Amino acid sequence: MNVRDWSEHELGVEGRIRPVVRAPDPVLSAPSEKVDPADPAVLQLAADLVATMRVSPGCVGLAACQVGVGWHIFCVDVTDHPKARTTHGTFVLCNARVVEATRKEKGREGCMSVPDLTGDVKRASRLTVAGQLPGTGAEVVVETDAFEARALQHEIDHCDGFLFVDRVAGAHAVYPRKTYL
Repeated sequence: MNVRDWSEHELGVEGRIRPVVRAPDPVLSAPSEKVDPADPAVLQLAADLVATMRVSPGCVGLAACQVGVGWHIFCVDVTDHPKARTTHGTFVLCNARVVEATRKEKGREGCMSVPDLTGDVKRASRLTVAGQLPGTGAEVVVETDAFEARALQHEIDHCDGFLFVDRVAGAHAVYPRKTYL
C-alpha cells in the first residue's frame, strides 16, 4: 500500500491544535511507545498533529512527543518546501522505522521544540521507511529523498527520544535561529 494525502475528514476525526512542548521537557528525550493504529485515541492524535502542523509557520513535521504524548506517531508534509524534490503530501505514520538509508549529506535543521536554534546534521539523502497508517493500521513503505528524507529521519528521531541538537557534530554546528521580517 502507498502512502497518500492523509485527511482527518475522510476518517471522521476533526483535528485540534495542541501546544508544542519545548526542550528540556522530559517527554522529548524518552523513547516513544509503539501504538495500536486502530485505537480511536491514536486516530484523534493523528488529526491533532496534522492540525497543529498546518497552523505552525515553517513546520514540515510534528511528532507526538512534541505535543506531550509519548507515542510513536508523527506527521510530515514537505509539499511547499523549496528544498523538497520528492513529496508524498500530508501523511501520518505510526510505529515507523528506517528500512534503508544511503548517501549521507549535511543539512541545516530546526525544530519547533528547540525554537531558538538551528544546526547542521548529517542524514541519509535517500531513505526507505516502513510504518502503519492511523485508522486502518495498513503497512506502508515510503521511498523518498532529499528534504523529505531529512524530515522523516528528524521525526523518527523524535520518536526515539532524540532532538536534532543530539545529532550535530558539536557546538560549532549549532546556530541561533535567524528571524526574517
